[in-house]
Amino acid sequence: MNKLILSLLAALGLLATLPAQAQQSNLEVNTPAVAAIRASLKQRHEELRPYLDSGALGIAKDGHVALRDANLVSLSARQKLQGLIAAENADWDGLYREIANANGHPEWEAEVRNTFAQRRMEKAHPGWWVQGPGGWVKK
Repeated sequence: MNKLILSLLAALGLLATLPAQAQQSNLEVNTPAVAAIRASLKQRHEELRPYLDSGALGIAKDGHVALRDANLVSLSARQKLQGLIAAENADWDGLYREIANANGHPEWEAEVRNTFAQRRMEKAHPGWWVQGPGGWVKK
């Protein structure tokens, strides 16, 4: 995985939480898929952040971004937001898959996904919403 992806993971507090076997893997792997995912996530973050800050979006227990309160989004913006959510979640899924596949262990994908989901909720900004066992809670 290239240095920019490692920086992104480190900034999100996700690097150190990879499964033990994944931590032993080559995280310096650089593939065209990783580069594309990195660029997409970085670009989209600026578009999603206001919705995370407002509470319209939250981090679901599976680590995906989810529409938490549609009333905080204008009707005219909802369709665009749904597309952003779908693209964001697809990119994160692709990153998990790429990490596992690039290391020759596609069977690690679920473990990598679960670890990242937990850490994304833990590292959510103050004021963001996360989905716990009992439902949505504000950090």
